[in-house]
Amino acid sequence: MSQGFWGIVRLVSQNLGYTSSGVIRTHGADDVVAFMESENLLVPVGTRIDDVVAYLAYRAEALNKQVQFDLMDVKAARSLFLRLKRRNNPTCPIPMNKQKGEMKTEAYFTSSINILIQKTLMDNGINTCDFDPRSLVVFTTNGSISSVTSRRVDGCYPSVKDPVAVWEIKEYYYTTTFGSRVADGVYETMLDGFELQVARHETNREIQHILFIDAKYTWWDLGKSYLCRMVDILNMGLVSEVVFGKQIVERVPLLVKSWIDNRIQIDR
Repeated sequence: MSQGFWGIVRLVSQNLGYTSSGVIRTHGADDVVAFMESENLLVPVGTRIDDVVAYLAYRAEALNKQVQFDLMDVKAARSLFLRLKRRNNPTCPIPMNKQKGEMKTEAYFTSSINILIQKTLMDNGINTCDFDPRSLVVFTTNGSISSVTSRRVDGCYPSVKDPVAVWEIKEYYYTTTFGSRVADGVYETMLDGFELQVARHETNREIQHILFIDAKYTWWDLGKSYLCRMVDILNMGLVSEVVFGKQIVERVPLLVKSWIDNRIQIDR
């Protein structure tokens, strides 16, 4: 949709409210029109209020009826990690979180994603993947640099040079307040999304941009408005997919298979 459409979505959400009584809100056409009139704003040409209302209803249903139940707490994330580790005996990186003392443990969500990616790759006879890029992502055309990202990402397949997929992981199990670190994650994702749009245009190649997020207390209890922003970013085309919490068990193997297929097509 147009930038005008997304502008209305943002303004309506901000001014009429993202949430009510602990769930994501919807807003009717009359409320949206009344708000626009109160702000002396005209609806952009080509934008229909009914489309805005339908989108807000879709966003609320997706988050209220599915996503909130897929997000895990630290106990559930630990249980999933231990089960995957026991079953797969992984050799991929198992990073530690950034906490101190008793809270310093494996990064459960990131490690689970790594295990699932490695298993699917190995099942297909592949052992190439960069689980921990320590440099900027480079895209080339006929050996010449086409674009380079401004930020490092959390993972690339097959490598940081000309990947067919990049991903970011936002796990915040130990956050006690919804601070700037979490909010910055939203804006970082948008920046990456815009840069990857440029890379796709410059290289004329498909590049998947996957966002993995988890921590029910942080995202659902404290940050519902930012969950809404993540859904907006997805539907603006700035990420290819957002995978929430325990959805990784089903989605990661399917995503990795699509990366493999994409790489095969490029090599041909």
